[in-house]
Amino acid sequence: MMGRDDIPVGLGEVFAMNQSDPVFPAVGDCKYLKAIPHGSGGLLDSDTLYGLARDLPRSPRRYTAENSVKYGAPRDTDHPELRQPLALEIWDSIVRTLDPGSKITVLTNGPLTSLAKIIQNENNTSSVIQDVYVVGGHISHSDADKGNVLTIDSNEYTELNMFLDPLAAKTVFESSLDITLIPLGVQRRVSSFPKILRSLRSKTKRTPEELFVQRLLSRLYRLKETHHRYHHMDTFLGEILGAVVLAGDHSKLEPIWLAKPIMILAEGDESKDGQVVIDEKQGKFVKILENVDPEAHYDLFAKQLTVKKQSAVVGSFGEQRRIWGVPPN
Repeated sequence: MMGRDDIPVGLGEVFAMNQSDPVFPAVGDCKYLKAIPHGSGGLLDSDTLYGLARDLPRSPRRYTAENSVKYGAPRDTDHPELRQPLALEIWDSIVRTLDPGSKITVLTNGPLTSLAKIIQNENNTSSVIQDVYVVGGHISHSDADKGNVLTIDSNEYTELNMFLDPLAAKTVFESSLDITLIPLGVQRRVSSFPKILRSLRSKTKRTPEELFVQRLLSRLYRLKETHHRYHHMDTFLGEILGAVVLAGDHSKLEPIWLAKPIMILAEGDESKDGQVVIDEKQGKFVKILENVDPEAHYDLFAKQLTVKKQSAVVGSFGEQRRIWGVPPN
């Protein structure tokens, strides 16, 4: 939509830490990955944006398989220039091009595997990383305050991002990095489909991004209301909060922050892995977002999507096809 394809996107890890085969990393244990269903409401839907990916403009860039002996594959691809780089390669290239004294702020919206591997590979990540905002984790306050790993019945109090790679989460939270946690509790306070859609529809300005997001969220809401396999769709609304907190106006959000000493359980026990516990003796103090103004959050999100100067160069695949049909001067 930006009319450019020079922003690097790296491939993340398929398996959690210590779950891939040490000899042939392309295969491994799905102990944690199995929590995500493959079909409806799972990987297939997310990979196709619930059927709406076809409406986005097509990039001319094409990739081969990721084969590279240097990064663990049994052979090199025949066309290395077309190989999509790995997330760690992207990180290395960004660090090399940083201006002296510059630092990076990291926002994570999924499992922390790549960040944990960066920490393991770097001697002093805090010299390069200024802050880490982690969207995920769940601090349970009662027996009824449960997590969102819906497909693992034995683990009721874990948030999905932490469960998908508990060892990576433990590695990140025990590091020297300054971490801000945006947990499931505060995400749930800003997970109302009717309210966020009403805020989007109330804006008089329109951009391709705003229209696309409105269509996507409307589809998720309709699926949630009509089919039992999609009752967890409001989880995705909560994950928007990380971007709004990082890029929005904090004074309007009226955030409440607390510092708490936390630990991540990663013991190989499926019923406990990924749980966040308060530990006054051994826990690391992290900054935790406890509350925001939901209405301000919805309004900031909708306003940011309607900023014309940040809007798309090519708004949709239909628009792209029309451009292709116009003969050059």
